[in-house]
Amino acid sequence: MPRARYKQLVDQLAADIREGRLLPGSRLPTHRQLAAREGLALVTASRVYAELEAMGLVSGETGRGTFVKETALPPGQGVDLLASAADMVDLSFNYPSLPGQAEMLRSALRQLAQGGDLDALLRYQPLGGRPHEREIAARHLADRGLAVSGAEVLWVEGAQHGLMLTALALLQPGEVVAVDSLSYPGFKLIAEALRLELLPIPASGLGPDLDALAEACRRRRVRAVYAMPTMHNPLGWVMSLKRRRELVALARHEGLLLIEDGAYAYLAGESPPPLAALAPELTVYVTGLSKSVAAGLRTGFVALPAALAPRLERALRASSWSTPGLTSALACAWLEDGTVARLESRKREDARERQALAAELLGPLKRRGHASSYFVWLPLGEEVRADQVAMDLLRRGVSVSTAEPYATGAVVPHAIRLALGSVALPQLRRALGLVREVIDARSY
Repeated sequence: MPRARYKQLVDQLAADIREGRLLPGSRLPTHRQLAAREGLALVTASRVYAELEAMGLVSGETGRGTFVKETALPPGQGVDLLASAADMVDLSFNYPSLPGQAEMLRSALRQLAQGGDLDALLRYQPLGGRPHEREIAARHLADRGLAVSGAEVLWVEGAQHGLMLTALALLQPGEVVAVDSLSYPGFKLIAEALRLELLPIPASGLGPDLDALAEACRRRRVRAVYAMPTMHNPLGWVMSLKRRRELVALARHEGLLLIEDGAYAYLAGESPPPLAALAPELTVYVTGLSKSVAAGLRTGFVALPAALAPRLERALRASSWSTPGLTSALACAWLEDGTVARLESRKREDARERQALAAELLGPLKRRGHASSYFVWLPLGEEVRADQVAMDLLRRGVSVSTAEPYATGAVVPHAIRLALGSVALPQLRRALGLVREVIDARSY
């Protein structure tokens, strides 16, 4: 087929989709049907659909066909903080805050201003935090079941910064990192920026399929595993101690680096020890205070083997030059006086209340999650399309995330993720009712 005709067909179908002649959710002809209708070779018909998929206009689904996507849905739904308008009920992004936290901040700033060496906070700080700050962070991590010294901890500007530093310091472009087939979108962005290859591992119960991971290591040279064993985002699982030990054994056998994300681990309460406690010599543990305290407090910690510290310190120097003195001083005060521990306890209770509300209002809809997590994963029925559900809700003033930002492989399930922690309970009640209403309407 001449290229001009091929491009003409792509442009024609694209225009039909954009101008509404082909509606979202419409099933397009099979590759063979398109080839026969247009007089094309089968390979050319497949190229037409591949180009439309690359343009974000259609999605090909194994065993089901090719469907028109909801093009009005904002890109990055559920990841882009600016996706929601001021009057939007945001169930796409978690930034949990409790009543009274603003006054707590006001009081803490007042105390900080009245005591201590403020001049010192205006100067460059030691890389990774001052010695006493590192010790405070180490004591905080001990509450997570991770026994480390201050020399094995670096202060960073939030967990996302810590993950970026870890990848920048310890991984090379082109290296393969095994990840869950549904995983944290922020790590996907890091992999894209650093040109890492993500190898999706399917889930098996409450955790990744370790047989699939072992097989992947036999087929490919896997360098690292990115894992969220305690309060997985978005599925909410907490891996058992047995499976953690099996993962550690596999990592030791294959020489894998383990990158452990503990940003939501505080919500799980009592849980098995972190991977970093089971295999401290090959694990980098990353966490922060954005979820447990406040999103605006861009403070986090990286616990790592002492031998790797110089490489991360170099990456830290390249990315931020100095630890922020003011926020680290504030965080240290709250860690030391028990404020962080109290907030974490209250947020676990708050999350449980919100999960109970979700169970009540979502009724028979399938749900995946944890009883004290701030998010719910809703797999949708066979004929219900996630982009259409998200668009219906967006038109009614509720922003949710589809599975697309979380999918690390070519297969994107039809599901939505609901962030429960960012709106007041009356708003959440109304929004969850709308979610149930929209999904029910699309199911018939």
